Amino acid sequence: MDAQHPDEHEHPEDDPTVVDLLVPADGVPPLVTDGDALQEAATRLAAGTGPVAVDAERASGYRYSARAYLVQLRREGAGTVLVDPIACGGDLTVLDHALRGVEWVLHAASQDLACLAEVGMRPDSLFDTELAGRLVGYPRVGLGPLTEHLLGVRLQKGHGAADWSRRPLPAEWLTYAALDVELLVELRDEVAADLERQGKTGWALQEFEAVRLAPPPPPRVEPWRRTSGLHKVRRPGALAVVRELWESRDALASSRDIAPGRLLPDAAIVDAALREPAHRDDLVAMPVFRGRAQRRLADRWWSAIERARGLTRERWPATAAAPDGPPPAHRWSDKDPAAAARLAAARAGLAELSERTGTPVENLVTPDLVRRVCWTPPEDRSPEGVAAALAALGARPWQAELAAPLLADALDAQPAAPAPAEGAQTPDAAGS
Repeated sequence: MDAQHPDEHEHPEDDPTVVDLLVPADGVPPLVTDGDALQEAATRLAAGTGPVAVDAERASGYRYSARAYLVQLRREGAGTVLVDPIACGGDLTVLDHALRGVEWVLHAASQDLACLAEVGMRPDSLFDTELAGRLVGYPRVGLGPLTEHLLGVRLQKGHGAADWSRRPLPAEWLTYAALDVELLVELRDEVAADLERQGKTGWALQEFEAVRLAPPPPPRVEPWRRTSGLHKVRRPGALAVVRELWESRDALASSRDIAPGRLLPDAAIVDAALREPAHRDDLVAMPVFRGRAQRRLADRWWSAIERARGLTRERWPATAAAPDGPPPAHRWSDKDPAAAARLAAARAGLAELSERTGTPVENLVTPDLVRRVCWTPPEDRSPEGVAAALAALGARPWQAELAAPLLADALDAQPAAPAPAEGAQTPDAAGS
């Protein structure tokens, strides 16, 4: 199995052989905004041939929800279709029906499948060009770099992080969106050829199916603990302030469909917990809270702080989240030297396998699975027993087959003997 050679175009923007693609070959199609146009688009897509390129634009950083505000599709014989799911009532099942049995090509599919499912679109078959690129071992797997490297075409940049909930959508945004699916099927064919050359097509098919069938992630336990800067807050009482402010902000953001950070930045929540304002006026005198928008919400934020301060100690949050799995790896040497030795051996073996296959370690087997197996080895430490343990933790068959022998060997690793204290005699020296 050959690893992919390094990207020949380290700086493709300086490569004269790369062509800029500024507009779609067939122009930007009219935006589909009603039922009749949606049905006509579905009919065209159903009559097309081959895979269909699919993409979706959300308004991350602007909206609380992760809904799709634009869906782009392109299929041979049908051309490009741009759909406004909001104007179409949030129901695009007619497109789903038109594409039954058709392979969908997406880039970083796990980012878009949930919002597509929300409007009634679920693929029967999937090809993920980003994930495939990781398996092949391309040094850069973004849509732009892959298109430049494999097709010699540079796509338009600049609107991926835009507020796609804006209406009307600017013409230049629609051009950008159409270009995202313009060459996606051609890109799929190039990546698929490299997968086949490296003997990784079977790996990719298992990965694609795992992404397609992945259930929604479970709700986070104590999601407020993801507040940026929380590590600065040590006291449980102050952590209670963070929790109350976070939950109050989250409820308001959800009701208004506004990204929480646009209502109140994480930094302001942490600042309020650390400064411990004694009165409402002290709060509104603080940076961020003194702004006009924050003054309108000052009563809400102050009420959250007062609720936190009214809690008994028993209701304060713990200083750290309850552990889910092994401790951080940097603590293993102190807590369990044998486990640390197993993990070091596993990492070394997987690094060698990654070098040999050209696939990143985290795609060969996720680091969390490696840590769990090394911290609490299965009762059966044979390659078969380790493979079964990996499968139970969610590894795909190809991953278990490759990683299990390496991990089984690593589970036999022993910690190095401690160095003798300075001046101490070794047994041989003492007996001589």
